[in-house]
Amino acid sequence: MASIVNELNQLNLAFAERFNARDLDGLVALNIAEVVFVPAPGQPVEGEANVRAALEQFLSLNLPITMTVRNVFQTGNTGLAIADWTINGTGPDGSEIALAGTTADVAVYDDEHGWRYVIDNPFGTA
Repeated sequence: MASIVNELNQLNLAFAERFNARDLDGLVALNIAEVVFVPAPGQPVEGEANVRAALEQFLSLNLPITMTVRNVFQTGNTGLAIADWTINGTGPDGSEIALAGTTADVAVYDDEHGWRYVIDNPFGTA
């Protein structure tokens, strides 16, 4: 099992590490059970099976993600994490992939699970 994230500024970096390791279970573990994931602008998904399927689509690109934390804001056990990310390269079908965004992610902390996503919105404002 992947380690828990104890610092909010490490949450998006843990996502990138698990993404690049193709660790789907580790990615899912970064979410609370009721997470809302927005894999495409304006298209939120809920429920572990739907979130898992959306993450699998990103992983199926077989490309690495880069993540640069821009800001984190925290009050008590609630936080907002903002990071810039890119996924670039040649996809499995030979097409060029150029995805990028700035996250706007809401997270919560508890002692047992560390920081986890409540809302994972990789395209930020969309």
